[in-house]
Amino acid sequence: MAGALKGIRVLDLTSVVMGPMATQILGDLGADVITVESARGETNRAMGPGPHSALSGTSLNLLRSKRNIALDLTHPDGHDVFMRLAATCDVFVTNLRPSSLGRLRLTYDEVRHARPDVIYCQAHGFPTDTDRANDPAYDDIIQSATGVADAARRAYGEPRLVPILVADKVAGLTIVYAVLAALFHRERSGEGQHIEVPMTQAMTAFMLVEHGAGGVSQPPTGPAGYQRILTPERRPQRTADGWINVLPYSRQQYDTLFAAGGREDLLGDARYADGRARIANSDFLYQQVRAILVQRTTGEWLAFCRDNEIPATPVVTLEELLAEQPVMTHPLAGNYRHIRPAARLAATPMRASRPAPLPGQHNHEVLKEVGYSDDDIDDLLTRGVLRSLGSAGRA
Repeated sequence: MAGALKGIRVLDLTSVVMGPMATQILGDLGADVITVESARGETNRAMGPGPHSALSGTSLNLLRSKRNIALDLTHPDGHDVFMRLAATCDVFVTNLRPSSLGRLRLTYDEVRHARPDVIYCQAHGFPTDTDRANDPAYDDIIQSATGVADAARRAYGEPRLVPILVADKVAGLTIVYAVLAALFHRERSGEGQHIEVPMTQAMTAFMLVEHGAGGVSQPPTGPAGYQRILTPERRPQRTADGWINVLPYSRQQYDTLFAAGGREDLLGDARYADGRARIANSDFLYQQVRAILVQRTTGEWLAFCRDNEIPATPVVTLEELLAEQPVMTHPLAGNYRHIRPAARLAATPMRASRPAPLPGQHNHEVLKEVGYSDDDIDDLLTRGVLRSLGSAGRA
């Protein structure tokens, strides 16, 4: 069964995590993704250890479902190669800053000249209509700029960053749904369009879902920040032999857990009588639950919670999470853990259509599709317009 985006071609000029994650998802959905890698190489190829010098554990999954050409866009002939490719692509995704796009002559107007109905998506740190439009931005910067670090301060007493690339990945998902919406619009109208995904805007929308709280009302009816989330008491709990996370979410569930833990004195307590009370008394309730859970083993509590429909899970390690992913074989890197796609589509399943490529692996294949001969491509390689890992010849 073909993916939902079969027949859609995506030109990918992105790097690190945000953009490559978005185009990986589009590729898993069936799009033909052509990645244009810079002469310097893709940053995520070196993000941590991996089985090949050009394929880290991160890049083995981020770069899958794509073809790759390695092109020097600063070379006088590099722009012509790029534009010939752009003319054949439905979607262009980039995370270059506006100043870089202008310098390389890859603005929306210029790409639209090659492909009038193109879906052009640029994603970068800050909105183009602000004085920070060209400021460099990575996940750490965006977390601090969008309230993530401040939420941690409220919970733990000092600003902290979440130990995941949350801003990169939220922005990457935002790119995907924005591109899909634009493709749907084009299907109905025939019109392409320009999309801008500022990371700060994507993360602000993400953060304020719950943390806008009382500050959303005007005048405010309370402080910003969702109280139940902003307590240091909200954390996994110790059991007699390990760690668990149990979250009673109703009065009945608290009654059941307190009775099992020998805390009949708490049954019917007004501090968990309804949702507002439970939020206001989050610290107290988390403390009581934690004191009870240490009485039994993780397995005993999991069985108890399952029988009583109380939300619970063991604390899964990163190694255990990886062990749940299937093993696949890369033709050059050998066996690796394949991260399953996030969604299950019955009629148009998501799947990895290709293993992660090396830089320039598809130079000949891709450029021949847009009219270059083998001799033309070899000449571009010889003159440094194209690059191919480990070879000056055909890739």
